[in-house]
Amino acid sequence: MRSTGAEAKLFMMVLVLVLIQSQSFLEKVHVTVINGLGNGRIMSIHCQSRDDDLGNHILPDGHATEWSFRVNIWGTTVFYCDVTWIDSSMHHFDAYSHRRDHNRCKRDCIWMIKDDGHLYAHNPDSGDWEFMPFENI
Repeated sequence: MRSTGAEAKLFMMVLVLVLIQSQSFLEKVHVTVINGLGNGRIMSIHCQSRDDDLGNHILPDGHATEWSFRVNIWGTTVFYCDVTWIDSSMHHFDAYSHRRDHNRCKRDCIWMIKDDGHLYAHNPDSGDWEFMPFENI
C-alpha cells in the first residue's frame, strides 16, 4: 500500500510537534525546599519520586534542600516530600507535579515551610509566597 502526499505531510507535522514537545523534557527542573520555621527549629524532610529516593535530610532553621531532574517523556513526574519538626505531626506535599507545575513554576520550584507551620510556594511571576495546604496522608 502506498502512502499519499497527505499522509506524509501529516506524519511530518506530528513528528515536528513531538520534537517540540520533547524539547521541554530535555531541560532540568530545579526544586528547593526551605526551612523557614524560625526560632532555631530543625526540620526533617524526606523527598522522593517513584524512581528516585532522595533520602532523609535534617535542615537547620534557614537552610534548604534542593535537587534537579528531568521530567519523564510522559509528563507524569511527581516528587513528594514528608516533613516534620518538633511538636508537629507528619506533613505531606508534592514538591513537583508536572501536571500542576509545568506552567506554575516552570523550571524553578521553590517551597518554604514558614514560622506559622504552613507551606508556601514561591510565585515567580509576582514574587509572592502563596499558601499551599499540606495534603492529608
